[in-house]
Amino acid sequence: MTQAFDDDTLRFYRGNATAYAERQPRSATLTKFLGELPAGAKILELGCGAGYQAEAMLAAGFDVDATDGSPELAAEASRRLGRPVRTMLFHQLDAIDAYDAVWAHACLLHVPRDELADVLKLIWRALKPGGLFYASYKSGEGEGRDKLARYYNYPSEEWLRARYAEAGTWASVAVESSEGKGFDQELAQFLHVSVRKPE
Repeated sequence: MTQAFDDDTLRFYRGNATAYAERQPRSATLTKFLGELPAGAKILELGCGAGYQAEAMLAAGFDVDATDGSPELAAEASRRLGRPVRTMLFHQLDAIDAYDAVWAHACLLHVPRDELADVLKLIWRALKPGGLFYASYKSGEGEGRDKLARYYNYPSEEWLRARYAEAGTWASVAVESSEGKGFDQELAQFLHVSVRKPE
C-alpha cells in the first residue's frame, strides 16, 4: 500500500492547522454514535483535527485514542485534551481486534479512490468483533479537488458500498445522507456510513 493520503491535502491541513482548529463540528451524529456503544468503550478517532470530538468522547467517559495525519493538528488536539495525540496516517494503522469503535468524521474522504478499500481493511482488522465504525464523505461521481486544492474521492453510495464490501464482511451497513458546508463554505452533499463488524 502507498501512503493513502494526498500530499497537497496534507500540506493544507499542516499549513492551516490554527484556522481549522477554530471550527467546532456539530455533534448530533457523534451523540448517536456514542449512544450505540457500551460504557467506557475504547474508540479510535482518525483525523481528530483540533480534538473537539475527542474532547466530547472523553467527557462522556470513553477511552479515546485520538490520531491525526497532520503533526500540527495533532499538537492542537494535544493542547485541547491535555494528553498526547498521535500523528498517524491511515495506512499506518496496524492494530488488530483492539477497538470497540472507530470514528472517522470527514477524513477518509481524502483517501485516493484506489486506496480506500485497503484503508477500510485496516480499520476492519483494528475493530474488535461486534465493533462499530462511522465515517462521512462528500458525495459525488468521481475524484477531484475543492477550491482550496484539497483532494476528495467524491463517492456515490453504490461505489462506497462496493469498497466496504471489498474490505471485509460487515454485520450491518447503514448509509444516510445530509447537506452541509465544509471549511470551504461550499454547500455539499454528505454520506454518513455506519457499519458493524460481525461478532
